[in-house]
Amino acid sequence: MRIKTIVDGLVNKHGTSCPFEIAEILNIHIIEWNLHEEIRGYYKYHKRNKYIVINSNLNEVWKRIVCAHELFHAILHPRVNTPFMRKYTLLSVEKIEREANIAAAHLLIPDESLFEFYDQMTIYDIAALHHVPVELVELKFKGLF
Repeated sequence: MRIKTIVDGLVNKHGTSCPFEIAEILNIHIIEWNLHEEIRGYYKYHKRNKYIVINSNLNEVWKRIVCAHELFHAILHPRVNTPFMRKYTLLSVEKIEREANIAAAHLLIPDESLFEFYDQMTIYDIAALHHVPVELVELKFKGLF
């Protein structure tokens, strides 16, 4: 529940669930860069500066997901330079990757949509509604129930 509390606090404090806006407010620099197709992005801490690097070849939906994931590395693991977020990172069992995924799920999928449509929609419907992978919806559900 700690991660959800952190996410809810950020959203309430800053009045937004947009990872790009939260990063800007927190003075975390976002850089789009032409990365290898298997690399979606990464977080880097250098000389007291925080950077999120996002693959410029991604579509806007994936840029948002990557930004949310890397944002929570910056928040939850601020002095750890994370490895590249590869295509299959959502399946990672590494603790810091899992924490970043759980936080991203809480940020990008509002609680209300899960409770409002719980009996009417599948996880696939919820994923499509919020433009996130099904794996993030599953992480959100596990974090709530």
